[in-house]
Amino acid sequence: MKVEKLVEIINSDFYTGVPDSQLKALCNYLMDRYGIDQKHHIIAANEGNCTALAAGYHLATGKVPVVYMQNSGEGNIINPVASLLNDKVYAIPVIFIIGWRGEPGIHDEPQHIYQGEVTVKLLEDMDIATFVIGKDTSDEEVAAKMDEFRKILAKGKDVAFVIRKGALTDAPKVEYKNDNQMIREEIIQHIVKVSGEDPIVSTTGKASRELFETRVANGQSHKYDFLTVGSMGHSSSIALGVAINKPDQKIWCIDGDGAVLMHMGSMAVLGTNKPKNLVHVVINNGAHETVGGMPTVAADIDLVAIAKACGYPNAVCVDTFEELDRELEIAKNKNELSLIEVKCSIGAREDLGRPTTTALENKQNFMDYLGTL
Repeated sequence: MKVEKLVEIINSDFYTGVPDSQLKALCNYLMDRYGIDQKHHIIAANEGNCTALAAGYHLATGKVPVVYMQNSGEGNIINPVASLLNDKVYAIPVIFIIGWRGEPGIHDEPQHIYQGEVTVKLLEDMDIATFVIGKDTSDEEVAAKMDEFRKILAKGKDVAFVIRKGALTDAPKVEYKNDNQMIREEIIQHIVKVSGEDPIVSTTGKASRELFETRVANGQSHKYDFLTVGSMGHSSSIALGVAINKPDQKIWCIDGDGAVLMHMGSMAVLGTNKPKNLVHVVINNGAHETVGGMPTVAADIDLVAIAKACGYPNAVCVDTFEELDRELEIAKNKNELSLIEVKCSIGAREDLGRPTTTALENKQNFMDYLGTL
């Protein structure tokens, strides 16, 4: 169905969420219509964050908000749905729009397979009435279901539209760009050159894909890298767990701005533990680029100041390759926790591939390599 028709049927004037490629039509529609507007549209740090934000909107206005997300974000909403929104607590009505990655029978990446299997069940377990929208779902069917949903919402309960692949159409074209000059894949190539045979933990999305392809181009083994293909926002914590248990080995974490924002509390844990052998590189393009390019708030905050406030002994920001190479070398040779924020452009090459090894193979090869250190 046309995305504009779905928005018309829902008839809410406030949307908040975390972007998803399955919902790109909706995301582009909201960006084209509202941009980032406190009254109508806010992109949140994580799905729990936007659920609570939606609750605040309802408390202030009495109206029903919409929260959008990829189904991987369901885990982040369980607590606020169960202990805040639920009709046995505050009875706050929210409409969820959820992109269904990993739908059974539809080919997808390994991190989406199990999540796809339990997507609808998790919603039902949270007492969220659910309706699935596919390519063949008519406007009339959605409108009729929304009429039913309004009765449920009036009782302080929550509802969800689960969106199958390709179900939403006619998105406006929106160009996402910034003024940064450095290209992420080249940034990763520079990190690989300096890190040598040090283990790297990389974040979900295109960064891990580019790291994998960099190793292929260099004729190198993939054993040095743990590709965090899912679990967005947790790469630095994985790296911390490795660094603590391999204290004599330099460990690198390649992170993204959206991932850092999603679970920023991990920076406080890193800064407090101060692993001397960890280098945390945050590639910041101010965008959720892997799922379409919608903005994050990272372009407007001071990550270096945040890192220092969290206890990182060293934190710098670079926006040229000369500065990057210098700071990578300094961090490699320094016996202290370091953060390097790298200002990055938005965009990746069209023919960017995906890892050809399985997640289990990646894990075993990485663990085997760590066992030799």
